[in-house]
Amino acid sequence: MVFDFFGVKKKAVIAMAHIGALPGSPAYDAAAGVNKLVDDVLSDIEKLQAGGVDAIMFGNENDRPYVFQAPPEGLAAMTAIVERVKPQLTVPFGVNYLWDPSASVAIGAVTGASFVREIFTGVFASDMGIWQPDCAKAARLRHSLGRDEMKMLFNINAEFAHSLDQRSIELRAKSAVFSSLADAILVSGPLTGQAVDQSDLRRVCETVKDVPVFANTGVNKDNVRDILSVASGVIIGTHFKVDGNTWNPVDGDRVKRFMEIVEALR
Repeated sequence: MVFDFFGVKKKAVIAMAHIGALPGSPAYDAAAGVNKLVDDVLSDIEKLQAGGVDAIMFGNENDRPYVFQAPPEGLAAMTAIVERVKPQLTVPFGVNYLWDPSASVAIGAVTGASFVREIFTGVFASDMGIWQPDCAKAARLRHSLGRDEMKMLFNINAEFAHSLDQRSIELRAKSAVFSSLADAILVSGPLTGQAVDQSDLRRVCETVKDVPVFANTGVNKDNVRDILSVASGVIIGTHFKVDGNTWNPVDGDRVKRFMEIVEALR
């Protein structure tokens, strides 16, 4: 069992529901408005759930260039969108506001999310500048909002960035569990949609025994067997999209084919 909210399911598949560009970001379509964002994400949710995924995570991947602190309009819009689509959900859900740990926790807490994902620990040189997340602030916010049961999934090797920490990835993972109370460890590739280094994933899985370890990027039907042979689960967005393009809508047939493979493995 990965988490209680997955029931008896093992080797969990968390699928991304990428919300379109939110108010405040350069690509936001003000003419179409928030209603269009809701309609698009509802369409993706329908296909993901029909395909049999175990959970859905809402993310603002379209808000490029990314920021370290969520603007008020983006924070409000993402919260409202999640609330509006919740009645259509039949699986647990999580949220991730890139790249703001406290915003992710705040949205997750008030919308009733089962989990949140973010970069909570470490120091990185990134496309956005020097990246120094504040894990303690996010964890204290979760507690003050009365949501201690909401899981915090720690992405420990950020996309679009290079860790300035000289420790091995497995030591950083073990340290995040010990010192920062990570509920799960996520191992990523260098960019969204690019596969995780499987040697990194294996070393983390061999070292971290107290919490689940997920592959966070680049999972597809060709590598999922190898990944799930060691990991507790996967988070998948790009492979589920039309033509495997991160920015396209979800392709229901791709979801079904992938989940057929997973069901044969567990």
